[in-house]
Amino acid sequence: MANDLRTEINRRRTFAIISHPDAGKTTLTEKFLLYGGAIQTAGSVKGKAADRHATSDWMDMEKQRGISITSSVMQFEYDGYCINILDTPGHQDFSEDTYRTLMAADSAVMVIDAAKGIEPQTRKLFKVCAMRDIPIFTFINKLDHEARDPFDLIDELEKEFGIGTYPMNWPIGCGVNFKGVYDRDKRCILSFADAHKGRERLGAIECEISDTEKLDELIGSYQREELVEQIELLDGACFDFDLEKVRHGKLSPVFFGSALNNFGIETFLEHFLKMTTAPLPRKTEGDTLDPVKDGFSAFVFKIQANMNKAHRDRIAFMRICSGKFERGSEYLHVQAGKKLKLSQPQQMMAQERTIVDEAYAGDIIGIFDPGIFAIGDTVCDPSMKIKFEGIPTFAPERFAMVEQIDSMKRKQFTKGMNQIAQEGAIQMFFEPEAGYERVIVGVVGELQFEVLEARMKSEYGVEFIRRPLAWQYIRRISNDVDPKKLDLYETEWVQDYRGQNFLLFKSEWFITRTLEHNEGKLELVEFGQ
Repeated sequence: MANDLRTEINRRRTFAIISHPDAGKTTLTEKFLLYGGAIQTAGSVKGKAADRHATSDWMDMEKQRGISITSSVMQFEYDGYCINILDTPGHQDFSEDTYRTLMAADSAVMVIDAAKGIEPQTRKLFKVCAMRDIPIFTFINKLDHEARDPFDLIDELEKEFGIGTYPMNWPIGCGVNFKGVYDRDKRCILSFADAHKGRERLGAIECEISDTEKLDELIGSYQREELVEQIELLDGACFDFDLEKVRHGKLSPVFFGSALNNFGIETFLEHFLKMTTAPLPRKTEGDTLDPVKDGFSAFVFKIQANMNKAHRDRIAFMRICSGKFERGSEYLHVQAGKKLKLSQPQQMMAQERTIVDEAYAGDIIGIFDPGIFAIGDTVCDPSMKIKFEGIPTFAPERFAMVEQIDSMKRKQFTKGMNQIAQEGAIQMFFEPEAGYERVIVGVVGELQFEVLEARMKSEYGVEFIRRPLAWQYIRRISNDVDPKKLDLYETEWVQDYRGQNFLLFKSEWFITRTLEHNEGKLELVEFGQ
């Protein structure tokens, strides 16, 4: 039994895909699913003719805009591995959702547009990975379009992120002159043919870099000379491959290809699965859990309401960190101090779900949530009584007053605002004693307001008026003081749904002034602490 458990856990691979918007992240995800047989045809994010959309983009707004605005979970089998993919939002306004999702991943695949290189959101997400010591694998995409010099891209990666890189393959031209890639390990060429458009798997053509005649036949003399020169330079100047450094996020293996044309994807997937790790030990408050030796434990990293419009339910996403989950078994919800049976555990394919009887460390499962779970909650065997380290939250940077239009729909308004706030998509505050008549919403980015508006209308049938507010900073009052007795100037006192007291400020100057004028009475801490 123990050997079976070890075997199942060791074949798990759980990773997140991160990128700046429009770098090709969702397209890459779908090609992975094609290879695993999880889907039969890839939906084009921008293709209107076929009227299909990306498998991992399921919200109406995602389909309309062609961007990912919420994380999706997909599981499939490939070559003996059980793979859990976490497809994250690329847009910076949804950084918090991406951050929480990265907490559930063991490694990350960073997708970079070959023409644009490192972009602001890529930079931000990399720093999150570096903080968690997450292995990072880089896929430089869109080589079938005009691209920057590959040496410049590699150099930028190393300088921007302060890590080493090791190109696993090397591009032969780009755009209309893109001939394929040279596999440095196998010393062979993978030849690119634009005509196949990803409909077939490509066979590598073995060709030594010194075989001038064969290389000329494959790619032409000009590109052969350029390739030979570049490979010689690469072999002499790049970092040595070190798997241990890869697994600690100090060296990033780099792959070149075209996700849209399904070029280089299979090679990438095969190398990646061998280099990345099975589920690793996880830190708890005061200890470390072994994924194989310890009993079942998991934490909630995401909550999503209304994924299935027919059922209008709410799903808590859990990352299993140790042991084996068994349907119908009794587990402890640590924060509530209550035992419960998780009778309908589900595995995900975006919004599609399948009831499962068992799952293992590394897997992501969805649990029906009647409103008892919060992000960061721990569920485990009753004998363990552990808590995982908390998941930090991002401080809101934009605020707006939200007022319902139809007073007859107050119940729907309250329910919708509560559920979306509990997902962590927005932060919700109230003016003391005003209740739900007027709600102050805080978000990280402007697009989150649009998502809130669209979801409230489509999922709860409620429309509201939104008025932007001038507040830019929020601090929590950490000591037991009556806010009514404080000297507040150009500062708003609000409460969250738990009754915690917060102050909203227009600038850092007002924070300093408020502390000076209430010296000895007021203690403030950053949001989320």
